[in-house]
Order: sequence, then C-alpha cells, then structure tokens
Amino acid sequence: MTKLIVGLGNPGLRYRNTRHNAGFLVVSEISRELGIPLKRKRYGGFFGKSAFNSGKLALLMPQTYMNLSGDSIRSAIKKEGIKLEDLLVICDDLNLKFGFIRLRKSGSSGGHNGLESAIDSLGTSGFPRLRVGIGRDEALGDTVRFVLRPFDSPEKKALKSVIEEAARCAVTWARDGADLAMTQFNKRQ
Repeated sequence: MTKLIVGLGNPGLRYRNTRHNAGFLVVSEISRELGIPLKRKRYGGFFGKSAFNSGKLALLMPQTYMNLSGDSIRSAIKKEGIKLEDLLVICDDLNLKFGFIRLRKSGSSGGHNGLESAIDSLGTSGFPRLRVGIGRDEALGDTVRFVLRPFDSPEKKALKSVIEEAARCAVTWARDGADLAMTQFNKRQ
C-alpha cells in the first residue's frame, strides 16, 4: 500500500519562501528527514517514493501553480493506485494563526484555490488535508498580496519549528493514521 503526501505551492524562485508555499516547505522537510528525494519530474510535479512502514510513501510537489494542483494530484493517485484516504494534501491557511496546524479527514476548500482545484479534479472533498496556519494581515486587506509575500522576520525565526511539527504530523498520519495524528497535533487557537 502506498500513501501519498502532496505539498501545495507555486513553482519558481519568485514564490520560494512565500506563505502560500507552506505545503512545499513541509514536503521538502519530510523529503529531507526521511531521505526521499524529490528529483523525478512526474505527474506534473516533483515526485519521490520510498519504502515506509511495511508499504511505500510517496511525496509530490505539483509544479502546475496552485490553481491547477488538482490535475497533478489526480494523475498521481490514478497512476499510483492510491485510495483517497491514503492521500494527504498540505497547504497554507489564512484562517489559522501563524504556527498552528490542523489535520482533517475531509472538508471544504475553505476558499483555498489549491484545495478547490484538488476537490474539482478528484470530484470529492473526501480526502485528508493538513493546513498550516499563516495568519492574516487585516491591515493589508489584499489576501493575494499577503499569501504571496515572504514570511516576516519574527515568523522566519519560528518557521523552522512550525514546518518540522507539520512534517511530524504528516509522517504520523502516514504511519499511525489520521485519528492519532489529529489527537497529537491539532491544538486550539
């Protein structure tokens, strides 16, 4: 059995360390921690797969830009034979304070274009997702500009531990299931 963890983000140096690329940052951390290289260009993204917990763990970072991420995800689950419950999509979330993470077994897109693309492409919202809180800048008002900005200095100092915690949550999900991962990592804001 193969589990697939997908990190959402936008490709290219321009978006590299922006809030909207939190999913990419988490999958990159998992790749580094577990030694699963993301070098192969497959399914419209960077893909890697390795033995894991009596099965396999695959990682994917779609390179299709956020709004078309679902095409890459659909292609990977179809060709790899992955069940929806064995798919975890990781993305940023404006509605969670910076530093909080939240794992859910299913749900709406919450206005997130990458999740909306995945839901549209898969024809269902019935797959797990891990949201990484990036907060919201009410003063800025323009959410697009906010999510495409790099993290500020205080956030950068805390970012490493946030990404590491999200990576631990995703690996716990893959190894021990959603219920245990939610119990261990979902905290109230």
